[in-house]
Amino acid sequence: MKLNLKQGLLVFIIFCFSTVSCLGSERVDIHTLSTGDAVYRQDTSVVVRFNSPRNVLSTSVLNGGYQGRLDAVFNHDMKGATGIDAASYPDYLQDVARQLGLKPGKASGMGTAASMDNVAIWAESYETLTVTAIVTGGVEGNGGRAGDPATYFIPVKKKTLHKPGTINIMLVIDADIPAGTMTRALVTCTEAKTAALQELMAGSKFSTGLATGSGTDQTIVISNPGSPLYLEDAGKHSKLGELIGRTVKQAVKEALQRQTGLSPARQHSMLRRLERYGVTEQTLYRQYLRDYRAIDRQQFLSSLRQLDNDSPLVAYTSLYVHLLDQFQWQLLSDDELAQTGNELLQVTAGKYHISPPVLATPGLESGVQAWSGLVVDIVAERVNNDK
Repeated sequence: MKLNLKQGLLVFIIFCFSTVSCLGSERVDIHTLSTGDAVYRQDTSVVVRFNSPRNVLSTSVLNGGYQGRLDAVFNHDMKGATGIDAASYPDYLQDVARQLGLKPGKASGMGTAASMDNVAIWAESYETLTVTAIVTGGVEGNGGRAGDPATYFIPVKKKTLHKPGTINIMLVIDADIPAGTMTRALVTCTEAKTAALQELMAGSKFSTGLATGSGTDQTIVISNPGSPLYLEDAGKHSKLGELIGRTVKQAVKEALQRQTGLSPARQHSMLRRLERYGVTEQTLYRQYLRDYRAIDRQQFLSSLRQLDNDSPLVAYTSLYVHLLDQFQWQLLSDDELAQTGNELLQVTAGKYHISPPVLATPGLESGVQAWSGLVVDIVAERVNNDK
């Protein structure tokens, strides 16, 4: 299917085929790019097969870097693979290429734990330029923020440790662009992915920060050297950069929603806003036990879950968490945290007709403890009213 997009028109395409149609090695066409290249699903892979020469910039261990001699690129769901480690991963991708009917020396591919059923394709055009993002992803288990504490440092000869990618992006630019501009496109693409995660308030699993990606993301950028359209700028001031940002951001959001349910509606949750600061149902229940000497866990959790999506509490919690963020980023002082934090505690407590906790000692730990105490007090008041 060919997209015929008017200037500035945003088109979103989701393709979901039944499992039966993808048994064996059957090819299922899911999209035709503006370049004329086919996008199809085969087994547990999504493939972009080139019908004429393309330039490719890839983070893959299989023919990665800048290439002008490839026939295809692919994204592969490797959840069913066993015994794959750093040394065998490149060979594994070569085997996948062969199974897809591709020449391993003329293909580049990415591994992931995301299902190809959940691929999101988003395209945008401006005049004669079309940009298309083809994305799978999930950050629920592997989301991280640049600069988070890492878990390994393993120098090896000529090879590095690779894990299956989590947010995998194939970005197709239907224009002729030089190698340096492709690299700039990769930067803009990465910024757009991070912007999508920021707008979803997706938290890092390794720190209190917001996620900027996962620890295993991969990207392939494809351009069309045969296009009469020649562009030299892929930054945010250019139309190419704008289209990259818009297509990637929207496709990433849709892919995350399809894979794990991550969405604005799901994020409208007091508990999800607090989770990256270590506040969970269990920590709140422990505080309830300590403060109220009550042991009815089910009644506490029932009231807590009913409160979780309560609009005023979600909004006030979001403001308070951002206050903690700015304190950590050194944009607010101890005194500013204490003063504004206590004002938010007082306003929120008044909304729920309880006495406000006091943030007496400035600091991150005491700030988190004060808001946890507020939530526990609100739940306790509800439990008592239900008796």
